[in-house]
Amino acid sequence: DITQPILFVTSPGQEEEVVTRLARVGYDNILGYLEGGLKSWAAEGKEIDRIETIQADVLASNIKAGNNFNVIDSRRPTEYSVAHVENAESLPLDYINQNMDQVSKDEVYHIYCASGYRSVIMASILKSRGYEKVVNVTGGIEALKKTDLRMESGALAI
Repeated sequence: DITQPILFVTSPGQEEEVVTRLARVGYDNILGYLEGGLKSWAAEGKEIDRIETIQADVLASNIKAGNNFNVIDSRRPTEYSVAHVENAESLPLDYINQNMDQVSKDEVYHIYCASGYRSVIMASILKSRGYEKVVNVTGGIEALKKTDLRMESGALAI
């Protein structure tokens, strides 16, 4: 729900960048950020959760080694059609609420976007709804293109 009020946590000095990046993907109802970051939250005895991350080259090595992973491309359909990881499922962040039925709580999902911002938002949304097996791929498609993973464009392998 892009109208949902959002409070966010970020490193000091990154607040404006977070607001800008959230707005670029349609999240404009930003109420504010947690002053003092996670340290202040933890000091108050509040619950903390984490999103597992993996480097693009590590994911590529694991896939090349024969490990079968569910890979989700969280970019817009037009971005996906230009280039995406072979066999990656297109599940745009913009439509996550309408497509929750496409994700199983029993499966592990490696999620990427263009740079890592949308994928971590998607992973956060999924985690908040009880999907514990989500992994954010840092560096996004640009980092994945630098690996030896096969890329597809539209329906054609490139």
